[in-house]
Amino acid sequence: MAYNHGREERKWRIWKEAEETILRKCGVDEDTIEKIRIYDRADFNATRRFYRYLNDIGEYLEGMADAEQPIEIHSVADLLDEIENENLYRALLAVDKRTLQIVLLKIQGYSIKEIAPLVGLTTGAIYARLDHLRKKLKQFKR
Repeated sequence: MAYNHGREERKWRIWKEAEETILRKCGVDEDTIEKIRIYDRADFNATRRFYRYLNDIGEYLEGMADAEQPIEIHSVADLLDEIENENLYRALLAVDKRTLQIVLLKIQGYSIKEIAPLVGLTTGAIYARLDHLRKKLKQFKR
């Protein structure tokens, strides 16, 4: 949901009027109330700028996501074709085909429980294979 400046302004004014009424009942002088109002307004403006900036970034990222065409990966060969780093490519070629199939299914959004019957392994075996692959890729990163 986008930041609605008008709604937030109304909420701030209602809150501020209620607070100032309480302060006046407690005997706080008008100069102090005015200083508090100025401070709170500066805080409100800082928050408003932050949310507008955040909204602008969100719109930018949504635009970028719409502009960039998602890569369709349907097979292990497609997965390997998308690897641009030669060393990473060679490291993945050394991995067995079943582990690459698990990686492909994870990329496609399958859960471990859904992958297990598809590749004929237990969930524990899948976790172990992914853990071994992570360790291998960590060594590659160095």
